[in-house]
Amino acid sequence: MRTFFAILALLGLLAPVSSAPALADAKAPYELNVITPLTGPGAFIGLASQKTLRIFESTVNASGGVQGRPIRFVFYDDQTNPAVAVQLTNDLLAKHVPIVLGSALSGMCKAMAPLFQSGAVEFCMSPAIYPAKGSNVFANSVSTKDLIVAMVRYWRGRGWKRIALLATTDASGQDGEAGIREALALPENKELTLVDVEHTNVSDISMTAQLSRIKASNPQEVMFWMAGTPFGTAMRGVSDVGLDVPMSSPSANMVLSQMQSYGKEVPKVLDFTGLGFAAGLASNAQSAEELRAYQSAIKAANGTNDLQTGLYWDVGLLVVSALRKLGPDATADQFRNYFLSLHGFPGITGLYDFSRHDQHGVGADESVIMRWNAAKSTWLPVSSFGGAPLN
Repeated sequence: MRTFFAILALLGLLAPVSSAPALADAKAPYELNVITPLTGPGAFIGLASQKTLRIFESTVNASGGVQGRPIRFVFYDDQTNPAVAVQLTNDLLAKHVPIVLGSALSGMCKAMAPLFQSGAVEFCMSPAIYPAKGSNVFANSVSTKDLIVAMVRYWRGRGWKRIALLATTDASGQDGEAGIREALALPENKELTLVDVEHTNVSDISMTAQLSRIKASNPQEVMFWMAGTPFGTAMRGVSDVGLDVPMSSPSANMVLSQMQSYGKEVPKVLDFTGLGFAAGLASNAQSAEELRAYQSAIKAANGTNDLQTGLYWDVGLLVVSALRKLGPDATADQFRNYFLSLHGFPGITGLYDFSRHDQHGVGADESVIMRWNAAKSTWLPVSSFGGAPLN
């Protein structure tokens, strides 16, 4: 009998030990894998995405996480290199992860997308890709093409008909040029003309020759389709050649520290293909509520509310919403079907509806043209939602 009770006691001691790993696993963070440029020319965008998602992570975990488990974003540096992004993607897919976030730039997203024809879901954090409807690839925010449609609508409303373009030769620049040509080809824009198109390499240290030709074409509006370092080079060139007309930029350059660094080199009128949340604007009551929560989280983290900060917030909202509904064991098919089923899902950008819109979930009606105000060191809206000029 003594032996029998000794065995029972031993079993009693063993039971808690054997259940400990299961308990630990239940509380272990749910890891969300993010591929983004933390080094290289696109690092300013990738670092912004990392900072925002870290703030979002803290906010989610403070509110209970996902079914009692915290979340954790795990970041992988694609070095602003499509080949590296592909290798990182293959490494993650070999682990059979159901969803991958990233990259934050279109060149890397486009290189990664073919790997997601089946199996895992990709949620690209760049607006500049256009996945097939119903596919495993989703894209962030209002698409570049829709942002351009709103911008051209704004130009038309201002009476600016002679448009010049300076674009980089990389994938992002090519995408922007294609979108501008498509928008200008719409019947309502028949009076607008591209009077000059110039190109520059991302690594060029001077754009004076291109800007001189643009100036000679007598434009009423100049669009600079480039991001980061090349945009800074263009701003210096504008000052050098004395080009003084309204100018525009894609929203990728809506980074507060970047704009402040240009000082007096910034043109008098510099507009951006923006989104309302960067100016504290929401297009509906539900998005306004999400925007207040976002602003509170950014303020608590001593962050700044520029477009690049907020651009990644809705990706987090969508993915965590899926996890809270489906659970931590959600499969890739469940993620895809969940996103596709959403109607009127509120984010800080607007209401997401993947049946009404493409794989971005929101369209041009959520875009607001923003103008850099150097005196106030911020962006101010110059259009209503959709691009119609104010005043």
